[in-house]
Amino acid sequence: MKRREFFKKGTKGAIAASLMPITGNAFDINTDLQKIKTTNWEQQESGKKEISNRKKILNYDVAVIGAGLAGICAAVSAARNGVKTVLVQDRPVLGGNSSSEIRVHVNGVGHLKPDNWAERETGVIEELLLLNRFQNPQESFPVWDHVLYDYVYQIENLDLMLNTQAIDANMDGNTIVSARCWQLTTETEFIIKAKQFIDCSGDGMLAASAGAIFRTGREASSEFNEQYAPKVADGWQMGATILFSTKDMGKPMPFTPPSYTLKYDAENAYKRKIKPYVGGIWWVEVGSENDIIAEAETNRHKIMGYMYGVWDYIKNSGEFPDSENLALDWVGAIPGRRESRRFMGDYILSEKDLTEHKHFEDGVAYGGWSIDEHGEGGIEKLNVPGSYFHYKFKKIYEIPYRSLYSKNINNLQFSGRNISQTHIALSSSRVMATCATMGQATGTAASLCIKKNVNPRAITKNYINDLQEQLLRDDAYIPLRPANDKNDLAKKADLIMGSSTLSGDVRNLVNGISRDIDGGINHWKSDGLNAELQFEWLRPVTLSKVEIKCDTNLKKNIFMHKLSPENSRHTSKVPIELLKSMKVEGRVNGEWIKIGEIENNKKRLIKFNFNKIKTTAVRLKLKETYGAKDIKLFEVRCY
Repeated sequence: MKRREFFKKGTKGAIAASLMPITGNAFDINTDLQKIKTTNWEQQESGKKEISNRKKILNYDVAVIGAGLAGICAAVSAARNGVKTVLVQDRPVLGGNSSSEIRVHVNGVGHLKPDNWAERETGVIEELLLLNRFQNPQESFPVWDHVLYDYVYQIENLDLMLNTQAIDANMDGNTIVSARCWQLTTETEFIIKAKQFIDCSGDGMLAASAGAIFRTGREASSEFNEQYAPKVADGWQMGATILFSTKDMGKPMPFTPPSYTLKYDAENAYKRKIKPYVGGIWWVEVGSENDIIAEAETNRHKIMGYMYGVWDYIKNSGEFPDSENLALDWVGAIPGRRESRRFMGDYILSEKDLTEHKHFEDGVAYGGWSIDEHGEGGIEKLNVPGSYFHYKFKKIYEIPYRSLYSKNINNLQFSGRNISQTHIALSSSRVMATCATMGQATGTAASLCIKKNVNPRAITKNYINDLQEQLLRDDAYIPLRPANDKNDLAKKADLIMGSSTLSGDVRNLVNGISRDIDGGINHWKSDGLNAELQFEWLRPVTLSKVEIKCDTNLKKNIFMHKLSPENSRHTSKVPIELLKSMKVEGRVNGEWIKIGEIENNKKRLIKFNFNKIKTTAVRLKLKETYGAKDIKLFEVRCY
């Protein structure tokens, strides 16, 4: 396929190219995906010759397909905002490319240079990364899987289905009625009915089967005036990679390559950096200019061969004497994919939107990773660089909500690499922490759709302010969009006092910007520990919630890194700035009463819910951090 095409279900092009499941517009739920002949079943002792119901119908408000980090953030956000949600994952573990099966770093805007490079993502994704710092100090990828599992398991209104793939959509016109799913471990077919669907699976099998319009390949530079796109559109898609990890055995470790190894041609390799190689080599990839999904198994075998070819070169070429005592102690079996289908929405995000930092009135997410387009051909074309790294951002760019829902399927949203964008835009936005910001946005939007009884397009037209305000309250960040929640009574306080101030100002806590960014100071910082803040109202107010955003040093990355660096850009520990313990008091009839307390806090966003009180003041007693000498807050809200 020499040129990128549009595909729509039922069109001749889609069928010929086999880029989407070919199904009818509806399916018969009475058609078994598998049949077991019970007459041939000799069950010992009981003599029963029947099996349990292997066909089940489930009902939800929101169904999220795919449980990478984007899917987790979407499902958690929908459930927390009060709607019944299911998260469907086709693997036995959560986390997608970050899981123990693939082990990719959770990159995002931490790649920015020079000064603002680590205004990292907050919200659900930060909760996950912070929790991992507490529960997984050994930085084990298999333990990370279970940190995610434990986190998801505890969320109210959220059900999790592992080893389950959504394989088909049941349609009523342009609306998805249900998803047909197959659970491998239980040999059970599930029909998941929902009012809203979010496809976070990357490849988007459900969305494609629903007939959502999508693209593959690279747009011509003329279509969106993209500097880094090819002059002529083509079908090239960035490839998948299999990673590995090594262990120093303390003695020489010989290596004999397996039979399917493909020799690495080092002499003809252009800009292929091999060191550091302890966690694998990202540019060992195989892409496609055709149907990259259909070729996945063929490509997997080739990637394994190329990966062992590079390791053979490291071990046996004599060019890397420091590898003498190293041995492979883990090799992936599942390639981490970078690109396949991109589903079209009401807006197609493109290169200029990123590089010119276009401001969107419907902005809900953001990114800042470089335009990291990998060389066409992957490892099979060594005369081009592994990546062009076309453009490195100095500040973050915005992602509009119109790029996160389908232009032709009424109740379908996307989060992750499959959103409405060009190939060049994808080269930056595909990293997982950026995808997670999209997930929080679509999950929150789905909850609004349920509450307002509308579909996603109506959110853009009528409720975008509601969506943005809820995201900001839940500690997501939206560039150039301060919070202005009319229900936040902290903003209406007649007096705000701090026991001491080392930097910032107490009024910053209600200015709607919950981070220091673009040179601005939006915090209040105490002089020492055991500090106090007090909010006063001349007339009594009724309160049942107090919400606080504290400091976790957004200038440092906290994702799990295979080299475990400890420097100005990254920490492998719990941020010392994080508030550890505090107490909240309310003044009722002239008396101070305790309304909330927390010890060993593990979150940036701290929420206190309590029985309604009528009060004229709230006092925060801020006790200690995880090591910092002073206490820094960015926001206080009262409801």
